[in-house]
Amino acid sequence: METINEILIALKLEGSINGLSTGLEDWKGQGPSLSSYSPVGGELIGEVNEANEEDYEKVIATAQEAAKVWRDIPAPQRGEIVRQMGNAFRTYKEPLGKLVSLEMGKSLQEGLGEVQEMIDICDFAVGLSRQLYGLSMHSERPSHRMLEQWHPLGVVGIISAFNFPVAVWSWNAMISFACGNACVWKPSEKTPFSALACQKIIKNVLKENKVPEGVSCLIIGQRAIGEKMANDSRLPLISATGSTRMGKAVGEMVGKRLGKSILELGGNNAIIVSKEADLKIAIPGIVFGAVGTAGQRCTTTRRLIVHEDIYDALKEKLVKAYGQLRIGNPLDESNHVGPLIDTDAVKQFEAAIEEAQYQGGKLISGGKVLKGEGHATGCYVTPALIEASSSMSITKQETFAPILYLMKYSNLEEAITIQNDVPQGLSSAIFTLNMREAELFLSQKGSDCGIANVNIGTSGAEIGGAFGGEKETGGGRESGSDAWKAYMRRQTCTSNWSTELPLAQGITFDL
Repeated sequence: METINEILIALKLEGSINGLSTGLEDWKGQGPSLSSYSPVGGELIGEVNEANEEDYEKVIATAQEAAKVWRDIPAPQRGEIVRQMGNAFRTYKEPLGKLVSLEMGKSLQEGLGEVQEMIDICDFAVGLSRQLYGLSMHSERPSHRMLEQWHPLGVVGIISAFNFPVAVWSWNAMISFACGNACVWKPSEKTPFSALACQKIIKNVLKENKVPEGVSCLIIGQRAIGEKMANDSRLPLISATGSTRMGKAVGEMVGKRLGKSILELGGNNAIIVSKEADLKIAIPGIVFGAVGTAGQRCTTTRRLIVHEDIYDALKEKLVKAYGQLRIGNPLDESNHVGPLIDTDAVKQFEAAIEEAQYQGGKLISGGKVLKGEGHATGCYVTPALIEASSSMSITKQETFAPILYLMKYSNLEEAITIQNDVPQGLSSAIFTLNMREAELFLSQKGSDCGIANVNIGTSGAEIGGAFGGEKETGGGRESGSDAWKAYMRRQTCTSNWSTELPLAQGITFDL
């Protein structure tokens, strides 16, 4: 198995190991040193300096100047450069996927899948660059023409989370690039090297096209940097991914200056399993949704609402499936589940299980912290299955760990009520072969989430559809469909080609 240094060399980040920074010419912060350790085996990936006040101002100024050049490049030409970015990610897919897996702890398949999402969104943005459509409208005044058009915002700030170190940034950045904006990216302080690798790849493409490298800027730091971005009126849009608590703070700061925000926050996602479900497809969807990325997805399945007639049979199958999960080094493709991001996450996992049991829940599988050979970091846990009641307050909270609460229902209306009765509203799913049940679930009387699936799980989103949720999930949308409109400003234009000046609503104003 490759060493961290071999992976960094493949990404042309050689010299970044053990505190050296000779390979990090794309970022030279002057603030405190920040170390990145892998939750897989505890190895030091590298050290990098955070931004100080001077660094921050330099980054913002660089992005502002680059944005002036980038906006004047025709959108299809911007799309061509984004196409080249996608090809560059194809070239580095394997080492970048391995770095994501090592730094974050997700399985290699998921790490490679995350890079593939970056490639896919580049492809989407290329087509989008020729489809930034406005509208024409009929004026109520004779000899007038009305239309709406879209212009770049300028500089977009992107704050991303550790669980998707690169993909969610790309959902925002590639669409934003196609729309004519420069981007300033603050990655999670827990996964800076994945961001550094992406930035290096992007900068090479921009340089080859003789485009200012400030079109894509990186700024490394912790919470204080995110707060500066949220309060900075030079960033008309902030797209932030993270906890609901973080999103509320960011939304308040951006709102005070009347800026725009895209907030992708917590999820407490449920799957309803009908008595008419096909369990052969339901079981894999449930298990992957609950344990994929060690439960550290915003779309992770956290609640399972099962019809009482099949509850016992489904529970038995799930306990058997959970007993077959292999937990260990995520770069070993025979393992299903890697580590949590750090020991703080493990403590939250243990505390949630303890609280669930205190509230009357019954732990029926997993819930242990693994130690010893192969699990020395203390970040590996066995995914937990807990029988619970929807009245338990713990089931209405998001714990960013692999905990699945099992609940019973007797009729579909009750199940939908249970599903919707939480503060979050990101992803939802139902497994049923009954068309009427499926259509009710998708109707205005059904799921109140931004994502509603039938016969697939809650996690995994295609880039062609707008991604996001409602309620405390934030209400933002990223990626596909018409989500691009959030990265541009709308302008309504009216042109008078007559020899008179007729006023609206027939008003006369004689001089």
